[in-house]
Amino acid sequence: MRVAIYTETFLPKIDGIVRVACLTLEHLQRCGIEAVIIAPEQGVKEYAGAPVIGIPNIPFPLYPEVRFSFPHPGIYRRVKRFNPDLMHVFHPALAGMAGLVFARRLKVPSIASFHLDIAKMTDFYRVGILHTPIKAGTRWAFNRATYTLAPSRLVQQEMRDLGVRKVGLWRRGVDADQFNPSHRDAAMRDLLSDGHPDDVILLYVGRLAAEKQIQQIRAVLERLPGTRLALVGGGPYQAELEQQLAGLPVKFAGYMRGETLAKAYASADLFAFPSAFESFGLVILEAMASGVPVVSSRVGGAQDMIEEGVSGYTFAVNDVEAMVAYVKAIVETPGKLREMGQAARQAAEKQSWQHIMDELVSCYQAILAGQPSPI
Repeated sequence: MRVAIYTETFLPKIDGIVRVACLTLEHLQRCGIEAVIIAPEQGVKEYAGAPVIGIPNIPFPLYPEVRFSFPHPGIYRRVKRFNPDLMHVFHPALAGMAGLVFARRLKVPSIASFHLDIAKMTDFYRVGILHTPIKAGTRWAFNRATYTLAPSRLVQQEMRDLGVRKVGLWRRGVDADQFNPSHRDAAMRDLLSDGHPDDVILLYVGRLAAEKQIQQIRAVLERLPGTRLALVGGGPYQAELEQQLAGLPVKFAGYMRGETLAKAYASADLFAFPSAFESFGLVILEAMASGVPVVSSRVGGAQDMIEEGVSGYTFAVNDVEAMVAYVKAIVETPGKLREMGQAARQAAEKQSWQHIMDELVSCYQAILAGQPSPI
């Protein structure tokens, strides 16, 4: 099998979409499946044995770390030479739309997977005039694919409501060995707490962007003495956050990867995630695998992952009072942090990437055989 993967974002950028793309390529390599990835040109030439076909691009004004890509006939010729059996498009926009067009020209089936709710982004960034045309474009683009994959039940239903046909469920997983409570580390805890390791450490991991609504955690810090916040990551909203959270016990810890990131997760007490919207929220599952309970807004796959009152809590987007109440219930109930952390770990252990990626390969095989997808 030969698979061409299209994505609007790739290394060296670090986010959930890139993470899933890299894990997909790694799994295809282990399965002996040849792959090529078509992505914005940013200097990366190969990953997990898959050549990277770079596309000319410019930054997206509303979201500079996302790139506008401009596929040209030379890209098509390189893809044609690769002779793919199947095209997998990670959220069709510019590069992805080219992938769907190329698939039809080459007469091969295509899969489009949902990774970013662009329509909700337009509302959040106050360009709602684009909301309707973007939703129409999303429906049209995903219906051009042979089959569509949603990352969570919430998104799956939203896509069906939008009018997208043939929507399967490609869930997300976690490496429970990499993200593990055993990585708890005194030195990391000291760093995250700015030298106050006995305080309750709330953790956020991800991009520091406006739609993550990290500033809402301010209410927790102000109303629950002895709590602190550690932010792991970076992004365009960092300077604004530094102003909004000035004078509060907040540590901007910067980007972390690999073992260092695993230590950060495991060394925290509770994961706080007040995001306005997500397609899934990989960081929730990584925190749970690290033995850390989660208090999250009801976005993406949060309700698929979190068992209410057992491994964490979910609250309606922008319901800051509920977020504060849930954090209070966890940290002020003796033994609650430990019990919920253990339950979170047990739930995450059942969501291995190996199983999730095996499901994807089975989907590829079924689509190529003209059979119903197993997911």
